[in-house]
Amino acid sequence: MTQSLTEITVTRPQRWDVPFGDAMRDADVDELLKIEPFASMDAERFPAAIPLRGILKNDTRVSSYQDGDIVVREGDYGSSAFLILSGTVSVVLEGLDPEALGRQSPEKQSVWQSLTRMWKNPRLPEVRSQFTSSSTLVASDRQPVADLAQTRVFLQDVPRALAGARSVTLHTGEIFGELSALTRTPRSATVLADGKVFLLEIRWQGLRDLMRRTDALRQHVEQLYRENSLRVHLRETPLLAQLPAQQLEAVAEATVFETHGNFEWHATFESPAVTPSQDAIVSEPLIVEEDSPSEGVLLVRSGFARLSHRYGHGHRTVAYLGKGQVFGLTEAIESYKAQQPTPMRNSLRALGYVDVIRIPQSVLEEHVFPAISESLLAEVAKKHAVQCSHHHCDVHDGPLGCEQGRVDPDLLEFLVERRFINGSQAMLIDLDRCTRCDDCVRACAATHDNNPRFIRHGHHHGSYMVANACMHCVDPVCMIGCPTGAIGRDQETGVARINDLTCIGCSTCANSCPYDNIRMAEIRDRSGAVIFDETSQQPIHKATKCDLCADLAGGPACQRACPHDALVRIDLGNLGKLSQWVNR
Repeated sequence: MTQSLTEITVTRPQRWDVPFGDAMRDADVDELLKIEPFASMDAERFPAAIPLRGILKNDTRVSSYQDGDIVVREGDYGSSAFLILSGTVSVVLEGLDPEALGRQSPEKQSVWQSLTRMWKNPRLPEVRSQFTSSSTLVASDRQPVADLAQTRVFLQDVPRALAGARSVTLHTGEIFGELSALTRTPRSATVLADGKVFLLEIRWQGLRDLMRRTDALRQHVEQLYRENSLRVHLRETPLLAQLPAQQLEAVAEATVFETHGNFEWHATFESPAVTPSQDAIVSEPLIVEEDSPSEGVLLVRSGFARLSHRYGHGHRTVAYLGKGQVFGLTEAIESYKAQQPTPMRNSLRALGYVDVIRIPQSVLEEHVFPAISESLLAEVAKKHAVQCSHHHCDVHDGPLGCEQGRVDPDLLEFLVERRFINGSQAMLIDLDRCTRCDDCVRACAATHDNNPRFIRHGHHHGSYMVANACMHCVDPVCMIGCPTGAIGRDQETGVARINDLTCIGCSTCANSCPYDNIRMAEIRDRSGAVIFDETSQQPIHKATKCDLCADLAGGPACQRACPHDALVRIDLGNLGKLSQWVNR
């Protein structure tokens, strides 16, 4: 290590400096290479920089579970898949008491801890505490680092807890958890250990690299994803909730799983400032065209879709659909009653990418509609059909809020066009109230290493601005390419956070964020010296962004510091809450 008054030279962090499981030995890797699917993998297809053995040693870990241990909990965020090495597990699909899952509120700092934290702030921004003897960077003292040996949650009296619950059993060699890992979504089911179980946990980055170079594994995981996603979603759809098991199985057998658009849509996303609005709409993948005959209903599994209507010489956005919402139900019911196809009132296009489940009209008329009473069918139709702007469309009254009619159409167009509807905690500023005092910026800097984690700048619509602050997206595409998994969701809250210890400063997340909300910052030691890479002689950067002040009792410091109620952290996908704030 060399040192001067102005700089320190260290070894740049690498992908596997902090392995997923510290206990993995070469002998463990040898044993894994003897079992499927690893035994059939061709090591020659893996590049020298990311060999198969390296992935198994650094991106996997073996864990043992006792009878009743909860492996994953429904609703938690996860970024890894599991391979059963020995034993069996129970996947609880529904009916398990939520109170038995041991979920606790995240621990917050006390007021005194928050105050002393500010007193201890270094004078200069982005200070890192120290360096090891091997000249490798060590994270800041305040940086939370994931504990690989997480506290286990044990479900007492498993037979009684599972009484009446619907579950399936998975055996040695089977994979689970891939759905959450592939789609960046919460776990869809709770998994319990049946007796003593050994599991190989594979974090997302390792799973991605294995799938890229092993066709059989990729096809197998994708098939699991499709099958599991289908059945989970059908169970959660109100239209099908009361169907007998036999009819529901018939629907599942005839249902088609479709993906439209690009899963890594951020790579081709162009700012609307560059792409005219009408060109952008026409270029989006068309799923259903306006005036085409109704052919059934579409259930949105993940992603977003735009509903548009012909308007003059172009198209106008009338609504959008997200996870859990339904398209085409009104037309499907009308077709059933009239015994002839009804034309679709709107077009449906993929925004980036969208996974949909298509239930054909013939299946609805044979297995679904006859099993629902006339009054219940009318109630379902009324619940799903709302007036969006001045056009009629189907929007399921789900988690996104069914309030499109109360939001200015131009504001809705702005949010959809720039895909701000992806933001669950966007920073929205009312410029008519904002006095540019920068109290919000100073408050953020005071709680984050003297470096504000956002920029009071962004896209405008009228008097409202969406600032360049991490929105903690529903679909966080910034996480896709991270080679170490340094950026990820908090397991319980879903807040997107960066683990400074495993961040190697590659800028992949910053380049992937389509909203320009992640900044790469130069880092220093406690004396103020800038830290340089000993090989390239360039400053070492770390990714920085808003963490929503997740460990502070009062919530986001920026919002609490605003003296004029001009700033709010808000879910732009919930148009009901948005309209309440805009019209307050």
